Amino acid sequence: MFRRIALFLATNLAVMILLGIVLSVLQHVFGIQLGNNGTLLVFAAIFGFGGAIISLLLSKTMAKRSTGAQVITQPRNEVERWLFDTVQRQAQQLGIKMPEVAVYDAPEINAFATGASRNNSLVAVSTGLLRSMSRDEAEAVLGHEMAHVANGDMVTMALIQGVLNTFVIFLARVVGRIIDGMISGNRDDGPSFFYYIIVLVLDMVFGLFASMIAMAFSRWREFRADAGGARLAGREKMIAALEKLALNQGQSTLPDQIRAFGIAGGIGQGMRKLLMTHPPLTERIRALREAA
Repeated sequence: MFRRIALFLATNLAVMILLGIVLSVLQHVFGIQLGNNGTLLVFAAIFGFGGAIISLLLSKTMAKRSTGAQVITQPRNEVERWLFDTVQRQAQQLGIKMPEVAVYDAPEINAFATGASRNNSLVAVSTGLLRSMSRDEAEAVLGHEMAHVANGDMVTMALIQGVLNTFVIFLARVVGRIIDGMISGNRDDGPSFFYYIIVLVLDMVFGLFASMIAMAFSRWREFRADAGGARLAGREKMIAALEKLALNQGQSTLPDQIRAFGIAGGIGQGMRKLLMTHPPLTERIRALREAA
């Protein structure tokens, strides 16, 4: 957990250093003034949404490369035929375009969905899921992932991340300007060296809070996808699938950029839960039982 937080902070620091360099080039080389809050907000939105949108557009390609997922173009055996037909049937039930269906080699029980839109998506399952789950349980997992696709969760997540990135970039610089002015006595000779240090620290602090907000939405959408899977495959099948996951829960091997879209999440208590992409499986099972 601490290693992942450290990695997040290091990555965020690197991004913000790059952002600071680019903004400095725009300001000093091209004469673009970012002292005005309106101008700063525009550039913050460009950078904030730019990364999120590019990530969304490349999500399928990156997911395939990072997991080694093999797309089923022509089913080669009975298992692949069942997998393909199940996803096709669920897509018809939901009224969306048939997503690409893939299998990736991993010992864990997991699956994920990603893509730029509900009609341009990918649903992939692990070989561990196909080996360890019954057809009923696997059908429910596929229903869960197809619910993510139909709900447009990938797009919504990207938009939320873009908004959060924008306000982190904007607020860090506005607050940094205020603090720097207090330290320097509000001199008009431009930002001091300490301004850039303050902004980097604020980028990390605000970025951490932004991640908590994004993860809260991620956990909420898991409950909604579970309910969608229950409607497609049946409530008892969905509960049985989550119970199987709970019995075999371990560390996810999915890359960080698509871990939030897998059905299996991590385990955490207290403050650690604030940075989890998924709620505890016990809470998800209880929510389904109470909904019945």
